[in-house]
Amino acid sequence: MRDTKITYLKRKDKLDKLLKKQIQTMNFFSALRLITFITGAIFTLVFYYKVKNYYFSSIILLVTIILFIVLAITHEKVIKNKELTEKIVSINEDGVKRAEGNWKEFKDTGEEFMDENHPYSKDLDIFGKSSLFQYINCSTTPMGREKLRKTLEYPNYTVEELYKRQKAIAELGEKISWRQRYMAEGLLRENKREDLERLLKWAEERYTLYDNKFLVLMVNVLPIITIAISILFLMTSSIHYYTPLCFIFIQVILLFFHKNDRADSLDTVYIHKKKLQSYYEMIMLIEKGNFNSQYLKDLEKNLENSNNIKASQGIKELIKISNLTSDRKNLLYLLFNIFTLWDYHTMIKLEKWKKNWGEDLEKWLDTVGEFEALSSLSLLNYDHPYWAWPTFEGNYLVVKGKNIAHPLIGEKAVENDFTIGEHDKILLITGSNMSGKSTLLRTVGINLVLAYVGASVCGENFNCSLMDIYTCMRISDNLEKNISSFYGELLRIKDLMQGVKDKKPIFFLLDEIFKGTNSIDRHTGAKILVNKLSNENVLGLVSTHDLELGDLEKENKEIKNYHFREYYKNNQIYFDYKLRKGISTTRNALYLMKLAGIDIDNEK
Repeated sequence: MRDTKITYLKRKDKLDKLLKKQIQTMNFFSALRLITFITGAIFTLVFYYKVKNYYFSSIILLVTIILFIVLAITHEKVIKNKELTEKIVSINEDGVKRAEGNWKEFKDTGEEFMDENHPYSKDLDIFGKSSLFQYINCSTTPMGREKLRKTLEYPNYTVEELYKRQKAIAELGEKISWRQRYMAEGLLRENKREDLERLLKWAEERYTLYDNKFLVLMVNVLPIITIAISILFLMTSSIHYYTPLCFIFIQVILLFFHKNDRADSLDTVYIHKKKLQSYYEMIMLIEKGNFNSQYLKDLEKNLENSNNIKASQGIKELIKISNLTSDRKNLLYLLFNIFTLWDYHTMIKLEKWKKNWGEDLEKWLDTVGEFEALSSLSLLNYDHPYWAWPTFEGNYLVVKGKNIAHPLIGEKAVENDFTIGEHDKILLITGSNMSGKSTLLRTVGINLVLAYVGASVCGENFNCSLMDIYTCMRISDNLEKNISSFYGELLRIKDLMQGVKDKKPIFFLLDEIFKGTNSIDRHTGAKILVNKLSNENVLGLVSTHDLELGDLEKENKEIKNYHFREYYKNNQIYFDYKLRKGISTTRNALYLMKLAGIDIDNEK
């Protein structure tokens, strides 16, 4: 069995050595560029002023410039590789933190995705601090984060798709070098959601003006005439200054025509220069991935257009055009633009690109995001190779797991065998405070979420049916909406019952339901609700302190009692967190009150 911490440390050590060599190489090229510049300048001046050999001095200058440019390009590549290595080192450091249980230090918690109205995400810690998202996310682009969010919030895959996803996730899990390089390319350049939305909006916009053949001809010919006349004016006295000014004035007028639309379009491409390079590198990695699983192969096909031309070619063309854009507020660019109508030339190229590729851009970036989401899920399988791949039951509702545990607790997680659906529909979980009832509910729930997205689950074996998950666990007063915790519970139960009315197969988790009211109403309401649910197409767990609810097992064959218990040793309380059949026989509230310093009259 592989020790992932050791694997990450070995990769980090290897990359640290590579990084040192790259820094040395970078410093070497930096020094070489300086030496080339100084040496070339000295020899050029010597041959020009001392030797008076103008021809040879010109050759030396030209060679110096060419050599300097070549060194600059090579130096830039070395710098890029060094930065890429630094990112991969950081990724492996995060891998070590994850293996050591320090993943809660990760900055990206997905807190903005938290939704109190979602059927289960808040209760099962899908987003936010100490969440599943924080644990697994290795998305670096806005579309990757969004894809992972949607996958975890709204898994809607068929059984056939889930088995295909499992193979894809397993394959990506073993491609650790590919995954880390893919992630590093995204980390090299900052990607913001609003920038992505602006780029996609730009790709959809069409300015037919720049397809006009007359305009294209005029934009190509007019600057040549203007520049030629301006040169002739400077070199001869035969042309009046009104003539070049007239042509320049015409071009200035042209630049004011549709100025704002053109500025917005060109600025959008300009600010995406570096981001486009990231997308290009990530797409190239996908195209060269040599994937075996059908799911990944099908995704890769999204990176081709109807003429089987690859997305990398389209992105590369857009990068070339984006390199023609510049800071349009620069004075030198303003003068250059007036004489050449450069904005028009660039816009014509961009509109031609959009005509060929614009409709495909969102699909390409969506595919990049899908690979990021799958890579995030594959971390679980790579870091925990002993976790189980779920199997799915289509004939009846069931959830059955052997040695399942909570995936976010780590080594301290206690394993339990769990079965519901074969002989019962609802399990009543009783037990004293802190004994593990709520944790069991979350354990089953979060493992179901993982199963429904195609990931491996924290257990030795896991079999389940496809069901919609509803939870009612962390309900608190909402002062902003003037909603009490009890009414909040009622709203969640209302959503659950609406799902039941819609004839959906449902798995529910109810933790201490109706705790916001008196004991008589709580018991009566819980009994009515549990009995009603037992007659529907559902499975579920209900945790409760109300031991009297255990009598439902005698009245309803669809309901079974399970419990957790504690034990005492040397006047200390201990929990083994093991699930047992039957109703709880222990209580610890008074003991915990004593530990909290509250005097309890033992005679009462």
